[in-house]
Amino acid sequence: MNHLVLGVDIGGTHITAALVDLDTRKILHESSRLPVNANGSIEDIIASWSKALSAAIGTLKGNPIQVGIAMPGPFDYENGIALMQNQDKYDALYGINVKEMLAQALHVDMCNIKFQNDAPCFLQGEAFAGAAQGYNRAIGLTLGTGLGSAVIVGGKAWDANLWNTPFYDGIAEEYISSRWFVKRFFELSGRKAENVKSIVELLHPEPKVQQLFSEFADNLATFLSEFVKQEQPEVIVLGGNIAKTYNLFGGTLQEKLRERRITIPVKTAQLGEEAALLGAASLWQTSVQV
Repeated sequence: MNHLVLGVDIGGTHITAALVDLDTRKILHESSRLPVNANGSIEDIIASWSKALSAAIGTLKGNPIQVGIAMPGPFDYENGIALMQNQDKYDALYGINVKEMLAQALHVDMCNIKFQNDAPCFLQGEAFAGAAQGYNRAIGLTLGTGLGSAVIVGGKAWDANLWNTPFYDGIAEEYISSRWFVKRFFELSGRKAENVKSIVELLHPEPKVQQLFSEFADNLATFLSEFVKQEQPEVIVLGGNIAKTYNLFGGTLQEKLRERRITIPVKTAQLGEEAALLGAASLWQTSVQV
């Protein structure tokens, strides 16, 4: 029988889950994706997560199932305890044993649930079948409600954990995330926006949007220059929702990187959410006979 694992990607606004065949490294069926109110109560958040997971498990419900979850940090990945605070997501879960609550909701043993940071899960998937395929050394960023960073060498990915690196007069995540876009857009235009997508929709009527993306490219290039110097990658992979707007900042980013004598390829993720799902499921790959 094929080794089936439930791969899960938890973001700041949604959760996606799908069954993954570890033998073929492919998603079996269409993934289950649901919105999540990241500022909701413990009960609301766990209920949304459990609903998505149960829908993805489908006919396997009730049978032993292993679960791999890509989770944003800070998070105690070994013990399954949420440590996020003041990041505009999942504050209600601080100090809560998420592994225990999900195990109870899904009626599975806690030992059958593994967590990993979402950034290395994403990069692991892209190295297997996406933008980083064929490269031995790569770095990756997930650009969204937070800033994820990862390194992969020889097929092994890990969390670079650079979100709170000192940067300008704060930390990196304050300048390279959707929160920065919303805050800076208001400073430039006096207009409030809910997220990056709503800002992009104002591209033509609002001249400050392009300036906003140019400033973001400069922030990102400054951050990447030190990351590249430290890890010496062969390629840079950008994922997350902000990376979907690469056409608005990519040219400026590459120009700013060249000014810093960085000429390695910059690629956007090719697999979308499947990358994190495949990477999360692969947490169980060590138990697969090869």
